[in-house]
Amino acid sequence: MTSDTTPAQLEQALATADAAAPAFAASEPAVRAGWIRAAADALDAAADELVPIAMRESSLPQARLTGEVARSTGQLRMFADALEEGSLLEVIIDTADAQAKPVPRPDLRRVLVPVGPVLVFAASNFPFAFSVCGGDTASALAAGCPVIVKAHPGHPELSARTAEVMIEALKAAGAPDGTFGLIAGFDVGVTALKDPRITAAGFTGSVPAGKALHEIAVTRPEPIPFYGELGSLNPVFVTQAAIDARGKDIATGYVGSFTLGVGQFCTKPGLLFLPAGHGLQDQLVEAVGGVAEAPMLNDRIKDGFSSGLDRLEKIDGVRVWSSGPATLLQTTVAELLARRDEILEECFGPVSIVVEYSSLDELRAAVEAFEGNLTATLHAEDADADLARQLLPLLTARAGRVLWNGWPTGVAVSWAQHHGGPFPSTVGSIHTSVGVTAARRFQRPVAYQDAPDAVLPDVLKDSNPAGISRRVNGTVTTGEVSR
Repeated sequence: MTSDTTPAQLEQALATADAAAPAFAASEPAVRAGWIRAAADALDAAADELVPIAMRESSLPQARLTGEVARSTGQLRMFADALEEGSLLEVIIDTADAQAKPVPRPDLRRVLVPVGPVLVFAASNFPFAFSVCGGDTASALAAGCPVIVKAHPGHPELSARTAEVMIEALKAAGAPDGTFGLIAGFDVGVTALKDPRITAAGFTGSVPAGKALHEIAVTRPEPIPFYGELGSLNPVFVTQAAIDARGKDIATGYVGSFTLGVGQFCTKPGLLFLPAGHGLQDQLVEAVGGVAEAPMLNDRIKDGFSSGLDRLEKIDGVRVWSSGPATLLQTTVAELLARRDEILEECFGPVSIVVEYSSLDELRAAVEAFEGNLTATLHAEDADADLARQLLPLLTARAGRVLWNGWPTGVAVSWAQHHGGPFPSTVGSIHTSVGVTAARRFQRPVAYQDAPDAVLPDVLKDSNPAGISRRVNGTVTTGEVSR
């Protein structure tokens, strides 16, 4: 897709998605899981064609992109498994109880249902895992929602071909026409977001773009949920005991993390807090000096990084420790607090700031200076237990994932994962964009009261024909229900 979607093409995409919504929503979990697995199989089969296109358009290496395809298809299959098992629907049944106090209880049966067609704004930095076939798409399809993806201009050919593979696979598997579609163009995406047939949207990108789109979504005549992943600094805090125990490993691990993917990960550690007198400067500078030259995703991101780096280097109190393919800057907590808004502005690319603190009070003040982040990390030892008990609640209040002695880059796709956080890291901190529960963004609960078994959806029937996991009168079971 090398040109913007025309108004007629957009109308067709919206109309077919809207028409597909009832049948797609009504599909049995096992059937929908089969459609999702068919898309995963087709993407795996097309990997040898898709990866070279992605390499051309993103400058990312083959191994990274091959791994991204596997991540994308793996999460599709994970959602398919969750559909068949039943947890994705959160079925809860409370049978009638005439003896319930203070009043008799009716028969209540609750299930999560899809909200309708979903618009996904693809990201630039993960051409597969957060783009056309990424987590937003996978979770919305699993929820039972048709998906329209607004392609990212950074990889237009890949977007078009990936969409063709998915559409063909879904159609061949028997999914309704309109289950998946692709559009392109900035104005086209805005028009789609305003359309009443779109019932929710997912976005990964910059803070300004995300805030603008969120404003559109919530000021429509009928507002819709907008799940935006915006900016994150992902601070890392290190104690003296941790440095004494493994200072060299911390230095090399930090540099490896903030330069991974040329610093173009949303979980890049943007700041490293070290105690004054840490003695790691030489090791950090040496590690940064060993970082290999690598191209950024595209000229637009490269230009944005260059201007952001130039801005950071000109801030009073910020010093350059090392520059080259990656840049390491240094400041102190006192200077950070004095110029908080300037220093705590994300710069997307291979740069990070070492911030030195002179006391535990300064360390706590540094934590409290942050707004919402996707992650926050503490490197500490057992001897730091008292300090950790003080800091962890502060970190928890500001991040969606709190790491202990690790590095934030690398987001496991699993049931327990939470990839989200307080604003501005995301719009809607109660939800994740990675992991099975990401589907919850595109579902809403419905409870049926005293409905006869014959008219209930199969997942709520007494006999449980789908054999899914359900909570019946407080107990999780896959068995039948006795009224």
